[in-house]
Amino acid sequence: MEIAELIIEANNGSAAAQKYLFDLLADKMMLVCRRYLKSREDAEEVLLDGFYKFFKGLNTFKYQSDAALIAWLKKIIINECLMFLRKKNVFNMVTESAAEEIAFEEDALNNLSASEIFNLLAQLPVGYRTVFNLYVIEGMEHKEIAVLMGISDGTSKSQLSKAKSLLQKMLLQNGVEYAQRKTK
Repeated sequence: MEIAELIIEANNGSAAAQKYLFDLLADKMMLVCRRYLKSREDAEEVLLDGFYKFFKGLNTFKYQSDAALIAWLKKIIINECLMFLRKKNVFNMVTESAAEEIAFEEDALNNLSASEIFNLLAQLPVGYRTVFNLYVIEGMEHKEIAVLMGISDGTSKSQLSKAKSLLQKMLLQNGVEYAQRKTK
């Protein structure tokens, strides 16, 4: 069955169509949640809340393509993640003192897997990680991020810069440790 048909059936209250759509899209959206939230349990909670809003709002969605549907759902999920973080009041911005100087090998990053890099992203402070995700991954502008997070454009730019710096240092440190483990 095509997604366009599933949307119509799900909008008409078909639990089977809703389950099929959930099963089809949940893994992709869980990855989005995990980019913003450290805890798997929190990510699962937000995922379910996001799908609830998705199904509740299906009557307002005009199907144009599968990509448009996924983009709309992704926007809902991201907004749910941001609301969750706001409720937890974890948007505290941290200073550069969190990033310390680290020596590194030039090719250390070549030894890291995607999952190791993902884990390093998850270690970023919440404010850094959130701005990094919104700007680098989602492609939002600083003005949009500022509105979503209730911060100034300058704070968004600063948090992105600090996130990149800290992430680079963490990546390099992890790469050195990984390279040293492989040579032992």
